[in-house]
Amino acid sequence: MSLFKKCSTIKHVNQIHAHIIQSGLHQTLFVIGKIIVFCAVSERGDMDYAISVFENIQNPDGFLYNTMIRGFSKSYQFVKAFEYYKRMQEKGFLSDNFTFSFLLKICGQLGSVVLGQQMHCTTLKHGLESHTFVSNALIHMYGRVKEIRTCCKLFEEMPQPQLVAWNTIIHCHVCCGKCEEALDFFLRMLRSGIEPDDATLVVTVSACSASGALDFGRWVHSCIKNTSLGNITSVSNSLIDMYAKCGAVEEAYETFEKMKGKNIVSWNTMILGLATHGHTEEALALFLRMLQENLQTPNDVTFLGVLCACSHGGMVDEGRRYFDMMCNTYHIKPTIKHYGCMVDILGRAGFVEEAYRLIRSMPVKCNAIVWRTLLAACRIHGNVELGKKVRKHLLELEPDHSSDYVLLANMYASVGQWDEAMGVRKSMQERRVQKSEPGISFIGVAPSISLRIQSVQTCSKAINATNTG
Repeated sequence: MSLFKKCSTIKHVNQIHAHIIQSGLHQTLFVIGKIIVFCAVSERGDMDYAISVFENIQNPDGFLYNTMIRGFSKSYQFVKAFEYYKRMQEKGFLSDNFTFSFLLKICGQLGSVVLGQQMHCTTLKHGLESHTFVSNALIHMYGRVKEIRTCCKLFEEMPQPQLVAWNTIIHCHVCCGKCEEALDFFLRMLRSGIEPDDATLVVTVSACSASGALDFGRWVHSCIKNTSLGNITSVSNSLIDMYAKCGAVEEAYETFEKMKGKNIVSWNTMILGLATHGHTEEALALFLRMLQENLQTPNDVTFLGVLCACSHGGMVDEGRRYFDMMCNTYHIKPTIKHYGCMVDILGRAGFVEEAYRLIRSMPVKCNAIVWRTLLAACRIHGNVELGKKVRKHLLELEPDHSSDYVLLANMYASVGQWDEAMGVRKSMQERRVQKSEPGISFIGVAPSISLRIQSVQTCSKAINATNTG
């Protein structure tokens, strides 16, 4: 048992397992269970090895079955999880709160409402629906399948929901796009006397980010600035993302600079935030600072932000250079998003033929978004012949997308080919393709303003209480 405390690799597990077999302890469940737990649950484990060990146990108990089901959940082997659940039942082992928590999580991952409802019924039959673990798993599962009303019903039935339940219901609302309601639940949680943790703040700030509730996000930030929660990296990263997405780039940068434990997510979020708002030089300067100070190794997301900055700044040579650096210096395989950025960089600058050649050389299949980016560039620069080629590819992927017809018609019109432009419009009418609704802008108001103002003192005390005592 003392060896397991020092175990860090699967090779160590192999060595310990050999000693267990030599000692004749390979049927001792407590001992052999340590191997299965490491292999099935640990990030450094090996699910295949866990299976081989489990299948050699003569009489596994319910704990080992639960561990295997949990391992299959983590390794996305969902069918096997239910196979072992069936075997568990056949062996006469009673399913407990852990069993159903793992299986309900799988139902959510599969996005299956029917399967989730079946498991819900089974928990009712076993009388476990009110168990804390199971209740939280049910709420999370229904949230994953967008059954938000059921989530709320289950939550309201809980006599005294604890922190995990509050975090789950807030997260479910954010996932379902109901960010205003998520913030209302956050305020309810604080008024009930439950102190938030880093998970609460991350999901709450993400709700502010998605809904544009900048004032609410600022208020949350002001409450945690001088607490231990304000020093947690994941919370600071969420705040940077929120400020950037809400357009408060200076506040995002201020939060970034004050961070003590920056990770690659921190740098990526700030670089992308600067790039998105057209601060090209600042974004690239921050990237170079990261490289020069050897603070973090850039990854694919880092270069996505860098290429986005080059696109917004019209920096073609820099875009080519950074794309080459990504591929050849850091050996990062470009994704469709990276290629899309390069097509946009080249297309905006008029290098539409080069952009077309880049698309044709891609090792991955080009999607309609990238082709449409090139078609827009062809319209801007009046390259009708290439625009026709691009349109053929779009017809194969999305034949009835209205913006493609509009782009093509406008391209013909821009070079005076009115008959062709009218032909495209006529074709659009014949196929009954409806023109997309024009985009709109709106001024976002922080949700539940009156409720927030009434609760601000109470909530501030609740958050600050995290550090007291």
